[in-house]
Amino acid sequence: MVKIGVLQMTSGIDPAVNAATLVEAIRDAGKADASVLFTPEMSGLIDRDRSRGASSIVAEDSDPVLAAVRAAAAEAGVWVHLGSLAVRRSDGKFANRGFVIDAAGTIRARYDKIHLFDVDLPTGESWRESAAYAGGDAAIVIDTPAGRLGPSICYDVRFADLYRALSDAGATILSVPAAFTRPTGAAHWHILLRARAIEAGAFVVAAAQTGVHADGRETYGHSLVVDPWGDVILDMGETAGLAFAEIDPARVEQVRSRIPVIAHRRAIPAVTSLS
Repeated sequence: MVKIGVLQMTSGIDPAVNAATLVEAIRDAGKADASVLFTPEMSGLIDRDRSRGASSIVAEDSDPVLAAVRAAAAEAGVWVHLGSLAVRRSDGKFANRGFVIDAAGTIRARYDKIHLFDVDLPTGESWRESAAYAGGDAAIVIDTPAGRLGPSICYDVRFADLYRALSDAGATILSVPAAFTRPTGAAHWHILLRARAIEAGAFVVAAAQTGVHADGRETYGHSLVVDPWGDVILDMGETAGLAFAEIDPARVEQVRSRIPVIAHRRAIPAVTSLS
């Protein structure tokens, strides 16, 4: 069995405050002998006022939140999947970027969110992530103490082909750090995450933002850990904090041998449109 930590946050507009929350959670995860700590999307900053928030978005080598997390990971001896930070790319555009950091504080992998959230909701909420961010163009897998990890971020969860590619590449644990809105979370969060776990025969770990944030937005919470059969083994509800779950890597092979969907996958031929 492998013990993992999941941090559910209500990140705000002050990166220093968010960094302090992350560092405390990393230390507590180390004390609890967790192998990997998972944190939400935009762990370092949530600010819908893009003019104000832009002053806190810097290149990753200058990012104080990332530096604090790396130092804390090395001190605690814990791997951290930092769900994502807003970072400034070399071309001046922003990226929604996740990091996998090992127990020595070394960045082992980066993933830039591929699918950007541009929607108009029935509630009147309108989101245009692409107005400020550039989407990523590459999926990755990385070996961690919890298994071979395939990172994604939030809105990615609606695109099943990404998770097919990750599981085809050997991923046994899929991460979906998120800041889901309350309406979409209530409607789709649990269904989508359980479906991704079942389709891939893999664990899904989804560390989430929760509650009312300083910028006025509200997120759904319910950070989840789902096993390869689709069973929810951790649901954190709506309270911010740190929780732990134990996962059995052998469970992946058990489920995949029971229903061998990966072995049965076939390339899809071109679709013929008939009238």
